[in-house]
Amino acid sequence: MKVTVEDSCIACGACESICDAVFSIDDKAVVNEAAVAANEDAVKEAADACPVSAIIVE
Repeated sequence: MKVTVEDSCIACGACESICDAVFSIDDKAVVNEAAVAANEDAVKEAADACPVSAIIVE
């Protein structure tokens, strides 16, 4: 699974609140690639919860 965050991210923190093992907030959400595989369901939930659809899961 590949996870990217587009520049449209508004750093609202929704993804981090759902899956802080993978997402952290700087100027925009940052992805901890090493933790994605162990948290796939939470990553998908965070992507669905993003208010601007900035998280792309492939």
